[in-house]
Amino acid sequence: MSGDNRSMARLAATSLVGASIEWFDFYLYGVAAALVFPTLYFPKDMPSYISVLASLSTYAVGFVARPFGAVVFGHVGDRLGRKAALTVALVVMGVATALIGLLPGYAVIGVAAPAALVLLRCVQGLAIGGQWGGAMLLVVESAPPERRGFYGSFAQVGAPAGVVLANLAFVIIDRFTDHDSFIAWGWRLPFLLSAGLVGLAWYIHKRIEETAEFKAVERTLGSEARRSPIRDALVNHPKRVLLAAGAFLAVQVSFYIAIQFVVVWGSNTDFGLSMPKSTLLTAVMCSSAVMAPSLLYSGRLSDRFGRRRIYLWGAALTAVWAFVMFPLIETKQPFLIFLAIVGSTTINGLMYGPQAALFGELFPASVRYSGASLGYQLGAAFGGGFAPLIATWILDVTHGTTWVSVYIAAASLITIGSVLAIGSRREMDGGNV
Repeated sequence: MSGDNRSMARLAATSLVGASIEWFDFYLYGVAAALVFPTLYFPKDMPSYISVLASLSTYAVGFVARPFGAVVFGHVGDRLGRKAALTVALVVMGVATALIGLLPGYAVIGVAAPAALVLLRCVQGLAIGGQWGGAMLLVVESAPPERRGFYGSFAQVGAPAGVVLANLAFVIIDRFTDHDSFIAWGWRLPFLLSAGLVGLAWYIHKRIEETAEFKAVERTLGSEARRSPIRDALVNHPKRVLLAAGAFLAVQVSFYIAIQFVVVWGSNTDFGLSMPKSTLLTAVMCSSAVMAPSLLYSGRLSDRFGRRRIYLWGAALTAVWAFVMFPLIETKQPFLIFLAIVGSTTINGLMYGPQAALFGELFPASVRYSGASLGYQLGAAFGGGFAPLIATWILDVTHGTTWVSVYIAAASLITIGSVLAIGSRREMDGGNV
């Protein structure tokens, strides 16, 4: 292996590990919001449906905070470097997640418990809002042009890897604790382990080089010429920011309905299917494990056939699969549940795999961290943050999942329109990496 290949392999591995642990922290909250927080952080006399909605609302807060994180860390990443922004984001996420693991419940500190939970979730959202841009740009800006899709997909694998790790943590703890111990202290253990992100941040700070693309911009323009990169991105490239957000919508809506709403709906005894939570968590975990290689393959396909073509296939198939997934889950057969969710996440990978390269190529290097991150996080806020909440509300109103499928299909149509409007790489004159 040549020196360049070894360097790219190390960058890809670092990006994958950093993204995996960061997303692990973020998804831990999602699993706990479905299984633990409704009981622990809200009054016991609150109706089950209301407490679930309240818990999912605190989950959504993290997504609302993500665009603000994109603004803050995008500014740092475009002025001081990709490495500096990613390092700080990792530290912030590790500290916030560990503090959630130490937070007393409603029975101990009353309304201060959900208030503190919301605050710490906001901090998580800020951190994840900055993490993606740094992890993505470390590899995309360093990769050869003909392999940006493949190498960029390593940063994307962090998302399903984080889901696997988060669900695996809860499956293991659920297996070795009874219900009372799980609620009292068991769920806290993986949150406390997140303090290890500080060590990874130190490694990146000491061992990883800044990208050549950023160094070139710094030499050419200087930091003073880039005093407000987020303003430059919004003033000079507003359409691209909005199209990136629209392109991400179907990815987020379908993904979070598959990995979180399904767990809430499937395990709930009052308005759901009353299935064992371990069955659903295992299905989500296994489907995410299958999704990981599909992301790498999709990224590679985008290098060969183009980002837009692969992405459009993913959006179209997502709209169709939305009407297949729920009937399969309603059978309550473990294999068919697995098939339903793995189908959703694999199709999702056709969009998410090429996304790092697609979004990186949308913006010039001087505002790339800000522009790509803001587009990504706006799509996440409007898509993933509210998807489980909206799906739960639709289920309550319609007493069925057909309109949840319609919701996913509508998001897919918005994504198709956005990707078609982005244009080819040759048409993105300012966005060449």
